[in-house]
Amino acid sequence: MQNLRDQEALIPQPRMNLPKVCAAALAAMTTASIVVLSPERMFGWVAMAALILTLGPLLHGLCLLSEEMLHHYNTRYRGRAFLSHMLPACGFGCKSLLAAGLAALVLYLVGHPLPDNNQFWKLLFLVSVHYPLLKSLGILGPSEVEVSDICEGRKMNVAHGLAWSFYLGYLRLVLPYLEDSIAAFRATHQYSSARWGRGSRKLLILVPLNANISHKLEDEDDNIRFYDNLPNNEIDRAGVRGRVYKHSVYRVLDENGEGHECVVEYATPMLTLYSMSQESSAGFGEPERRQQVLLFYRTLQDILEHSLECRNRYKLILLDDEQHDDPHYLSKTILRHIEQQEREEFCVTPPPLQEMVHPLSNSSSAPPSAPPMDGNWHHHPEHHPEPMSREPTLMFSLEKPQPLKGPVENSDY
Repeated sequence: MQNLRDQEALIPQPRMNLPKVCAAALAAMTTASIVVLSPERMFGWVAMAALILTLGPLLHGLCLLSEEMLHHYNTRYRGRAFLSHMLPACGFGCKSLLAAGLAALVLYLVGHPLPDNNQFWKLLFLVSVHYPLLKSLGILGPSEVEVSDICEGRKMNVAHGLAWSFYLGYLRLVLPYLEDSIAAFRATHQYSSARWGRGSRKLLILVPLNANISHKLEDEDDNIRFYDNLPNNEIDRAGVRGRVYKHSVYRVLDENGEGHECVVEYATPMLTLYSMSQESSAGFGEPERRQQVLLFYRTLQDILEHSLECRNRYKLILLDDEQHDDPHYLSKTILRHIEQQEREEFCVTPPPLQEMVHPLSNSSSAPPSAPPMDGNWHHHPEHHPEPMSREPTLMFSLEKPQPLKGPVENSDY
């Protein structure tokens, strides 16, 4: 559990609504102070401020609209309807137009709070016209937090595309066949069941924070040794007949030198993220790369948790890049995750056998025979319990339904 808490501390959580709450509280306190100072002009001040704040973005939308109309109408919008696509894209949405209209209506009904009409119109147009200028120069542009929030909310990050590509183009195709591949591998290599625990029958996917991965795990840790590949899976894909997908089996040595076999590999999109950070034309530095790795991990985890094809067939392992001092950090991390799954997910103890008596049986009837207690209970097939199944089974009874209570007998009393 400690390992899971360490991973959760590194993964960024989705941004909440705290900025909206703070903005609403600040506006409420300011409006309350105006009500106290000059209650007779409160609606006028609020309407004037709202009109100025909405008129500025609308004028900036006109500047954007001129660019889109002249240079991008056919290429970006493919000649689609002007009102339904281009106007909302330039900022002429229903919310902004409605806010400006309501502010103008309130201002017309209650009047502006300034004593001179010339001062009002000068302030209105001066502020509204300077807004597009400051916006175009980037002075009023969105902050990095706003851009990040927009990209995460609309799934526009590089990490989102890589996570969906990794799932749709690889994991969803191979994970449904993983259990059969491991079973075939064990049959040909004559492994004992004790060496392949339930926790090691998943695909362990390594996601390093620095995105710098090695093509051979034994180069990272000499306690990890390549053993063999699982049987190939051939799938017709994108015009390629029999495209080959495979996994590698590694033997991970613990502190006692005992080997633990598992199927482990790095997440291949990490190669893309690392290569992008090495290309100056990609505009992708080390801080951005680390952020994208964390978003990739979070996005892929969310995708796999909702995937029926991949459920209980994988394990994502986030590797901290600050553990370079330990030469066996990778092997210890893999073994810790395997042991954790063995202990927390698959330690299922069968319930003890209980004597079952039919509710309609007479009290004088003999109870069902109990299994012999001579130590050879497992050798009696009639008393040998069926193995527990991991998949739900639908069972039908051919007997007629029985009443909950037994039949009432006639009595002389």
